Amino acid sequence: MPERREEGAIHTDRPTAHESLPAVREVLTLEAVEAGMPDILVGGASLDARVRWVHVSDSAGVARLLDGGELLLSTGSSWPDEPDELAAFIRGLVEVGLSALFLELGTHYRYAPAVVVETARALGLALVVLRREVKFVTLTEAVHRRIIAEQTAALRARDDVRARFTALALRGSPADFIVHQLAQTLGAPVILESLAHDVVVAEVPPAREEEVLARWEVRSRLAHRDPRSDWLIVPVEARGIRWGYLVALPGPVHPAGRSAVLEQGAIALALGRLTDGQVDEWARIGQRQLVEGLLTGRFASHGGALARLEAAGLPVDGARLHGMVAAGVDIEADAAAAAVAALGGRVLVGGRISGAGVTLLVSLPSRTVLDEAAALRLADALTPLSTRLVLSIGSPATGVEGALASLQEAIDLARTPVARPARGPHVRRAEDRPLARLVTALRDDHRVLDHGERMLAPLIEYDLARGGDLLDVLAAMLSHPGNRTAAATASHLSRSVFYQRIALIQELLGVDLDDGEVQTALHLAILVRRSAVH
Repeated sequence: MPERREEGAIHTDRPTAHESLPAVREVLTLEAVEAGMPDILVGGASLDARVRWVHVSDSAGVARLLDGGELLLSTGSSWPDEPDELAAFIRGLVEVGLSALFLELGTHYRYAPAVVVETARALGLALVVLRREVKFVTLTEAVHRRIIAEQTAALRARDDVRARFTALALRGSPADFIVHQLAQTLGAPVILESLAHDVVVAEVPPAREEEVLARWEVRSRLAHRDPRSDWLIVPVEARGIRWGYLVALPGPVHPAGRSAVLEQGAIALALGRLTDGQVDEWARIGQRQLVEGLLTGRFASHGGALARLEAAGLPVDGARLHGMVAAGVDIEADAAAAAVAALGGRVLVGGRISGAGVTLLVSLPSRTVLDEAAALRLADALTPLSTRLVLSIGSPATGVEGALASLQEAIDLARTPVARPARGPHVRRAEDRPLARLVTALRDDHRVLDHGERMLAPLIEYDLARGGDLLDVLAAMLSHPGNRTAAATASHLSRSVFYQRIALIQELLGVDLDDGEVQTALHLAILVRRSAVH
């Protein structure tokens, strides 16, 4: 659920130093600095500090004149003489946020005092000595030109990013496309997560899915609390309502600033949520992509699929999984979540499958058995129009591969014609249709596919040439063996017309449709053909 907040505008937390500012190590590469023969006495991670401006001073009280982020140029001529006071002077510079200290040797010091080096190293302050005299004004101008050039480039880049994501928002681009654009722009994995830290949309290279998404909720919660985390996290919110977070994993520096890029993506997503109103488009897109990815084999590995499913909030390990297909009505993600939650489980609502219906992947606690009564309660709770619902349920399964098999069973079952009762939802189970389960198990065997094509070829050719319905009539007859009145009703044909179609089918195939073995072979062929339709 979204979280209402007091702030009225979109709010994001900006880093203290902008990425477009040059780092100390970049300043050291400038020709004006190299002319002074710089010698790094304290380096390492301290050289990554960003330089906002250059300040020149020899005063011992210079700390009170600084705002943070400066590079201080000094000869040290007015620094304190006592070691304790000199150490306190360096501590004062660090406390106001000095980025680096450049000390020119020769005028006052022949070498950097040991206490200065030790204190700077202990506090992580970059310390560089210049062994040759340089004009501070020349060095200052060079650094400032670099800063201004970087800032100008950053402004242009931010304008480009703002224009791109504003255009996406105005075009009503879906959340998954916006996240995709963010990942492309940042050159790093980007995840849109809910307030509960479930993954809604993930743009992650297939080879890294398991690495990035494993134990996502736990790792995300830790990153939110840890100010030292290298994850970049920006809330998606507007008008005092927060819907979730954008998370960018570490990646290359962007000229506009990685945080600025992510913020623009957050604004585009927030505008989309305001436009959607009460429709939870995020849940629909994310869940549909996930189920479709499972069906089409998009995941690079079993571990990647498992990590992605569990990151989306669907328990897999230790759970009882069912693939389902809901036909006859539209299913909303929120309604499905509430219906399955009543059984103690979670659900992902996929897209609509041709010739079947809306796919669902349900995870229930291992102790929960989806018996007939529970299945009917679930069907009744899925939609207000439950009287028109036909719910096909795959066999209970465990693990990712089992979930996929159950989902395929449900799809194959949903494509099989059925005479539904006049009132109430109709529930069908794969366990009750052994032949359909066999077809699902053998769906990729070329011999089974060849069997179906060869047996049905005359009917397929007839229907294609004349726009006929012989395949549908045959399927109805095979679904109601021994009851051709019910079969005619299922075909929406009068009995006389139905019998004419049957006679034509028998003539085209050259078989006896009353023969049990022929019926079984044809039924298998029909099921195989329906399972191959995408």
